[in-house]
Amino acid sequence: MPSRDDAWALLCEWTQSEALRKHALGVETVMRAMARRLGGEEEAWGLCGLLHDFDYERHPQIPDHPTKGAAILRAAGYPEEMITAILGHATFTGVPRESPMAKALFAVDELTGFLFACAFVQPDRRVASVRPESAKKKLKDKSFARGVNREDIRQGAVEIGMEVDALILLARDALAENAEALGL
Repeated sequence: MPSRDDAWALLCEWTQSEALRKHALGVETVMRAMARRLGGEEEAWGLCGLLHDFDYERHPQIPDHPTKGAAILRAAGYPEEMITAILGHATFTGVPRESPMAKALFAVDELTGFLFACAFVQPDRRVASVRPESAKKKLKDKSFARGVNREDIRQGAVEIGMEVDALILLARDALAENAEALGL
C-alpha cells in the first residue's frame, strides 16, 4: 500500500481547494479514531478517509465521483477494500457497504463536515466547544449547514451500530485532538 506521504501528494495534486483538503484531513482523523474503536487497521482507514473525495474537484458530477477516482487508486496500488469503501460512501454507486471500513467512512463523512460547520459558529470557532447535544439539535435545523445530508448521518450511525450521540462525541473528540492541523 502506498504511504501516507504518497496519499497526501495524490490529494494535493487533485485537490486545490483548501476547504476540501481540510475536509479530507478531518475525515482521515475521524476514520483513525473509528479504526481504534472498531479494531481496524488505523493507517488503511486513515488513508481511506484522506482520499475519499480526492477526485471531487476534477469530477464533481454523478457518477464520475468517485468512480473515476477508483480507477486512479487501483492503478496506484491502493487496497481493494479501501476503494470499495470509497465507492460505497456515495450511495448512487450501488456499491454495498459491507466492511467495517466502508460503514465507518459512510458514517463519518457527512458528520465531519457538519461538525466543521458547528465549530465555525462557536464563539471561539473551536470544535472542542461543540456540545454533542447542541450538534444533535442543529441536525434538526435544515437551514443550518444545508449541504449536509442528515439522512446519511442517521443511516451511517445505524450501519456502524452506534447511537448518533455517541458517533457525534467520537467524531468531535477526534477532531478536537487534531484541531490545530484542521484549523478548528
